[in-house]
Amino acid sequence: MFHNRTDAGHRLAQMLTFLHDADVVVLGLPRGGVVVAVEVARTLRAPLDVLVVRKLGVPYQPEVAMGAVGEDGVRVLNPSVIDAAGITAEALERVERAERAELERRVQRYRHGRDAEPLAERTVVVVDDGIATGATARAACQVARARGAAHVVLAVPVAAADTAEDMRAVADEVVCVDTPRSFMAVGEHYEDFRQTSDEEVVALLEGSAHILEGGHPQ
Repeated sequence: MFHNRTDAGHRLAQMLTFLHDADVVVLGLPRGGVVVAVEVARTLRAPLDVLVVRKLGVPYQPEVAMGAVGEDGVRVLNPSVIDAAGITAEALERVERAERAELERRVQRYRHGRDAEPLAERTVVVVDDGIATGATARAACQVARARGAAHVVLAVPVAAADTAEDMRAVADEVVCVDTPRSFMAVGEHYEDFRQTSDEEVVALLEGSAHILEGGHPQ
């Protein structure tokens, strides 16, 4: 049981110290994942950024991901889901248009025009506050890879055991503090799992600006 996301981030960071000498970028998934990622970035003395990803859900079953979109025009599709669901090009375009609009809104809200941290040929640590089904984490790793990451590490405080194992198909390494066999929801593993606001994400990123400017350890 973690006290809160800050406690979870501190404990997760201790498991990532093997990355101290790598050229690391830490990417938090908004919103709750950013709180965890701050602690990881501080420990690794690595630049911190957000990875804004929007899942492309099947129109009549939105929880099923037929792909994802990310910054810089990145689009990752799951052809098997698209084919099985009978998704037309027009339907895919409608979903993508709506999700890109929300993605851009969030990017502008979180970065205030600041450029994204470059990922090409670097070790990217994708951080969230936990993984249940894994749809968002899977999409995030795929987007990081599409943006040029050389090595992708998915790091979370807690994940369903089976899901954590499945994530090894999209991440080079999966690091979890706890992978319980009995898993109902991420929030049940936290004493304090209150929702993180956009304002809190912005404040955390601005407060960590020195990490972004400092780069990886010298």
